[in-house]
This record gives sequence, C-alpha cells and structure tokens, in this order.
Amino acid sequence: MVQARDATLLLADGARLVSRVWHPNGDGPWPVLVMRQPYGRAIASTVTYAHPSWYAGHGFLVVVQDVRGRGASDGCFAGFAQEAADGAATIRWARALEGSNGRVGTYGFSYQGLSQLLNSGDDGDAALPDCLSPAMCGLDERLHWASEGGAHWWALGLGWALQLAAEGCRRRGDEAGWREIRRSLQQGQFTDEGLALLERHDPAGMGLRWLRQDPSRPEDWTVHTAAPALLRRPMLLIGGWHDPHLNGVLDLWARAHAAGGRPGLVIGAWSHLDWNGGLDSELLAFFRRHLQDPVAPPSPPAASEAPIRLQCCATGAWHSLNQPQATAISWSLQSDGLAAIRCDEGELRPAGAPAGGAPGSGVVVLVHDPWRPVPGRGGHLGLVPGPVERADLDRRADVACFSTAPLEHDLWLLGTFRLQLRVSADQPSFDLCAALSEVSPDGRSVRQLGTGVARFGPGAIAGDGFRSLALQPLATLVAAGQRLRLSVAAAAWPLIAVNPGDGSLPAGGSSTGHRAISLTLELEGSRLGLEPLVRAN
Repeated sequence: MVQARDATLLLADGARLVSRVWHPNGDGPWPVLVMRQPYGRAIASTVTYAHPSWYAGHGFLVVVQDVRGRGASDGCFAGFAQEAADGAATIRWARALEGSNGRVGTYGFSYQGLSQLLNSGDDGDAALPDCLSPAMCGLDERLHWASEGGAHWWALGLGWALQLAAEGCRRRGDEAGWREIRRSLQQGQFTDEGLALLERHDPAGMGLRWLRQDPSRPEDWTVHTAAPALLRRPMLLIGGWHDPHLNGVLDLWARAHAAGGRPGLVIGAWSHLDWNGGLDSELLAFFRRHLQDPVAPPSPPAASEAPIRLQCCATGAWHSLNQPQATAISWSLQSDGLAAIRCDEGELRPAGAPAGGAPGSGVVVLVHDPWRPVPGRGGHLGLVPGPVERADLDRRADVACFSTAPLEHDLWLLGTFRLQLRVSADQPSFDLCAALSEVSPDGRSVRQLGTGVARFGPGAIAGDGFRSLALQPLATLVAAGQRLRLSVAAAAWPLIAVNPGDGSLPAGGSSTGHRAISLTLELEGSRLGLEPLVRAN
C-alpha cells in the first residue's frame, strides 16, 4: 500500500520548503522522482500526469514540492528567479531521503518543466538530477512564456498571471480578492480588466511584469541558462502541437544537442492541458532505465526514447524520426484585389507555377476597424485550443484568403510555415495575424490547422520591405481533394491585444483612442514556405 507523508527541507537562509513524499510498499531503497511546482503539492500536476501514488506503486519515491512562497512553503514567491538555488538544494536533499537509492530524476510540465532546468549546480555536482523530463516549457521568458512575433499572449498571459495572483490571495487570507479574480475569469471579463486586477492583487508579480514589458525589445527580457552538464544528462522532452510553449521545447532540443546531449523528443497532438491519455507509461520506462538499481530486471526500450516521435494531428498516427526534415514546398500569393471580399478569390500557387499569369501578383487592401476586430480562436493561443472551424471568419471582408487548387495527392506537412509578404500601413503600427486551414472539397468547411501573429511598430508606414510571420509548428496530413488556405487579418482578439495603431504598446481590447488601420498587401515576391522543425547545432 502506497503511503504519503509531508517532509520539510530547511534552506540555508532559514526558509522551509514543504514536500509531499509518496513511498512504495516495502523496504527499498528506491530511486526518487522530484516535481517542484507553485500550485499545491496535493494537486501534483494530475491534470496531465498520473497521480504520484501510481509512480510510487512502480518502485519510486515521489516528491512533490511547494516552491518558495507557495502552498505551505515559507518565503515570498518571486517566480522563476528564485528557482536555481532552491532547485539545487532540493535535489541534494532528495538524494539523502530515507529509502532513497541516491538517484534522482525530475519531471513536470510548464512551470514544473522549467523548474527542472533552473539549477545552480555544475558538472559532477550532486545538485543536478541524473535524468529529467521537462515538458511544455522553455528558457526565454519573452519568446517561450509571454509573447511571439512582438505581441503578448494576451488572454493566456493574463489568465496565468491571475491564477498565480489568486494563489497569493489565498495565502494571505484575502478571500474577497480571490473571489474577484475567480469571477472575472469565469465570466470572461479578465481580458479587459485583468491588468487592473493584477495591479491590485499582485503588483510585483512576474506575470504583470511581462505584460508591461515590450516584446519588441529583447534586451529587456530574461533568458535563463541551463548548465551544459544538465543538458547532457538523459532527457526526454515533451511538447504539444497546440501548446504555446512548443518553440521553447524545440529550442531546448537544439541546445541539448549543441551541448553534446542526445535528448528524446515527443510531440503529440495535444494542448497545454489535454494530453489525450498522457505519457505515463513512457515516462515510467524512461525513469526505470536511468534510475533503478543494476540488479533490477532490465526494462525494454521505450518507444518514446526513439530520437524523435511526432504525432500526426490529422490521423493520430505516431512517426519515429532521426532528424525532423521539413517538406520542401512553398507557394506564392496571387489576387486580383478581391481576396478579402471573396474568400475563394485569392490563390496560393506552387512556387514558380506559370499558370494564369506571374506568380505572386496583385494588391489587396484590408481595413481593420477597432469596433469589430477579427476574433482569434483555437490554435496554440486560444482559450479553447486546437483545430477549429473558421469558415465564418474567412467570410469577413477584413480577412484576406488565399487557397490552393484541390490537392492531387495526400500532402504530409512537417515544420514551421513562414509567410514573407510586402505590407504597408497608413498608421505607425499594425498587426498581422495568419491562419493556415484545410478547406473541404465543397468549400463549406474550413478547419484551422495553425496560427501565427506578428506586430510591427513605428516606421511601418514608411517601410516598403517584406514582413515576416512564423506560424506555430505542425505535423499533419492533408488529404487529396482538400485545399490549403492562408488567411490574413489585422487582429486576433483576445489572443493578442488590439493594436491601437499609434505606436504605443497594445494592452487590452479596443478603446476610443484606437484607430482604423488600412493595410496594403503587395503580393509580388510573396512566399509561404515550410521550414525545418528544429535544427541540431
């Protein structure tokens, strides 16, 4: 029978970190699995992982720790900045726990993913875990946690910051503040009033700091470092095609390779919180291989420890690869000027195709009206993420659509789509919001596969150069007879804040100060191409 107890680590500065420890039945010794998180040790990330008692039942001591200033642990919560020293102390402590065999692995996703990598230990130091499995996280606060393309993740960023703020209210006994935040989230009002709530209830919080920083200024943001020795440890990286942190996982894969590591990589057709059955059996095999005593029966290789395993979003089938290679394909954009009025008028033509005139030709003008900004939905930034139907959005006259001819053969798409397009505006700043979809043969269904955003600041009105926008990486199969469609708009509210057009930092929805913005898309030389998923250095 698995048993659980609480245990306390006394840090050098006098702070006490409280953990819950699940013990296997028997005398041990056992390897230790550690998760460090800010949401309450009893929850233990069971939204995506099996309960710790399951891992304990398979021969592991499982430690789930409340990080500093959260749950029952002492101190003030300062976000990621606090975790390197506390994480190193925790691993040393876990090695010496009663019943431990001295070997430690770490696991967890999101905050619990990055807390594995923030460790002040060095090569040969007992502070570094023997193996680790970071999921859905990254090292760059700007690019992997708060923004993309120069635009804040508005709804997601506010939602997460408010969750952390509510936990602070709970610890302080501020029930009124907790209920105010909870009500705003439940009623959907937080996208407009969230900043004010954070200023009242968590003015020094990491989330509010991010939302106040300009994503176009990388010098103002923190990029965390992971010790090269840690990146060389056995590592199983986990990501999701519909998760906003996927590029952080891909960056970690490349960094580990550059450091001399050989990490495993698993990417499923998952969102941040929905893993469709999870990876617990694969994780168990991974930890057994690297942590159990040599006298234990050897475990067969886990399928997840193939160098790279990717799940197709369309079929659900898994593919094992040694290197992720992109499909070599690109298209140009063409329109006679009606691509925003008629969703079937704009064309995506295979690069170099001569049919119907010069590829990449025409001019399309979009007018963004801040009274009725184009909604964003689904994808990796949606509050309800994943593939969604968007035929109604493509019928709007402020969305320009470009479609291929019906595909003659099934098309496998793996990599990151990048749009290069000449755009000018009549205001100092504007946004480009793109969606890639598959269109049914009868044109009635438009199933969105992925999205991307890019924000352009002062100087855009005079610029005549190409703008670049990257979409979320994907792996999917598009069936013969379907069409691919690229949709371009100037807003994706509330996924990103509505651009006021005056060059100021967008922060929320439309106001009386927001300007109408006219965008001119010059299609000559335009390109939508597929780039490699990751590049090993």
